[in-house]
Amino acid sequence: MKKRIFKNIKLKSGYTRIVSPENSELKYIEFGRLFLPEKNEEYSGKTEGREAVLTIFGGRCSVQVETADQEISYNSIGDRRDVFSGKPTMLYLPPNSKYRIIAETTVEIGVSTAPSISSSPPVLVKPESVIEKTVGAWNWKRTVYTSIGEKVKAQRLLVGETLNPPGNWSSYPPHKHDQKSSSEVPLEEVYFFKVKPPHGFGLQRIYTSQEDDEPFDDIFLIENDDAVVIPRGYHPVVAAPGYQLYYLWVLAGDERSYGAWSDDPNHRWLRNCESVVNEVLRL
Repeated sequence: MKKRIFKNIKLKSGYTRIVSPENSELKYIEFGRLFLPEKNEEYSGKTEGREAVLTIFGGRCSVQVETADQEISYNSIGDRRDVFSGKPTMLYLPPNSKYRIIAETTVEIGVSTAPSISSSPPVLVKPESVIEKTVGAWNWKRTVYTSIGEKVKAQRLLVGETLNPPGNWSSYPPHKHDQKSSSEVPLEEVYFFKVKPPHGFGLQRIYTSQEDDEPFDDIFLIENDDAVVIPRGYHPVVAAPGYQLYYLWVLAGDERSYGAWSDDPNHRWLRNCESVVNEVLRL
């Protein structure tokens, strides 16, 4: 079986790469975690021929960015204790940028990159600018934060977060985005998970239809700090009762269109009953 789950790689000071085209089926995405445990600790990086999104999971830092056209300082960014304590702060960096991160507290940052020739400037998306939506119904209701969406002129990356209440499903009804159609464009994806309390768990299923040229059906135990690669297929997630589940989602493809997906035909009917269920629950 091809490796699609990367279990809780322990953090060390600096950058730790987790998934990339070198160790997975991914074509574009590289994802890793940057950890600076001490105040005033620094990390310097270059995006080179890739665009990048820095997601502050927790803590506060300053970031100095140098592009071909400008130098920018983002001072004291990061407004939450952890991923369960508010909306994210994300920073989009175009290719051929240099950046320096200076920790003001212990800080953990997700670093998502993809090949790019974008000429867009850096963009800081603060919590107040994040698009927040409550989607689904009943026990598949969840909160979705979109930070690096279509308003940010990246070339390939789309990045946001999802929060599942205990026992609830997300990426549900099951959907996929792996081929070109009237409703769908090919986008590979990475999920990076955190669980509250951290000894909890969830489950993720990734599967194709049986008519697929190379069908598969995998189920993974999801624990704190796991990452899952989704090269194709439907990919629903559920949090165990009693445990809140978070995941960062990173999408990348040649066509950049959030929401361009197709539901599993067997479960598409749930879309039609979401508004009815929500209305009943309000009564």
